[in-house]
Amino acid sequence: MHSQYNVEHSVYFDTDEFLLTKTEQTRLQKLISSLSRDNVIQIEIYGFCDDRGGENYNLVLSQNRANSIKSIFNGSSFFPEKISTVDGKGELLLNVIDDKDPSVLRALNRRVDVVISYPEDKSPAKNISRNVADKNKFVLDNVLFITGYSYVTRNSKKTLSNVVKTIKEDSFSFIIQGHVCCTEGSLDAVDKKTNKRNLSVARAKFVYDYFIKNGIDKSRMSYEGLAHKFPLGGSADKDRRVEILIVSD
Repeated sequence: MHSQYNVEHSVYFDTDEFLLTKTEQTRLQKLISSLSRDNVIQIEIYGFCDDRGGENYNLVLSQNRANSIKSIFNGSSFFPEKISTVDGKGELLLNVIDDKDPSVLRALNRRVDVVISYPEDKSPAKNISRNVADKNKFVLDNVLFITGYSYVTRNSKKTLSNVVKTIKEDSFSFIIQGHVCCTEGSLDAVDKKTNKRNLSVARAKFVYDYFIKNGIDKSRMSYEGLAHKFPLGGSADKDRRVEILIVSD
């Protein structure tokens, strides 16, 4: 049994479709081109649907979506033999976000999740790691966001909970800095929930609100969005991130 860490990516589909739009194709190809092909343990692909169709229809559609993503990985020569799972799950009931708008929930459900597993020794050891370019800045490792939204991925909630415990053990003041991928410099991305071009700000505020809700004094912190001014390089998923800048001990 390998000790491993995962690179996760979601792609989204139009209603009743199992082929990607050009925009989503481009996003997926950028991800594939940025990933390391060394030491891949396995690739898992899971398809989902919204709640509009019947159970059998949704199972078939979600499987077709998963199969279409498998074909793209195969066409990119990304170790087809490493694909261990291609599974259509049917309708997905999201429970990681608080949005009451059914159109938002349905859009997030019409997707495929890709999980690429690597050996653990290629992953950061802690949930908070120091930014090598700035000794006062820390990256919230494995706190990743759903593409186009300020909602964290399912696995990120547990990580955020651990980060809260770590921050509570100290008393420093800090700025929460949100980042996005795939735009030019100071141009922020569009938050699909509000259609405003302030996604990096919204991601920072999500973490800010989470910290307050979990007992961190708001007098210790503020938040800001930095768009795509400071890309990390490598996987685009890593640029959908939040960092902590310490401003006083």
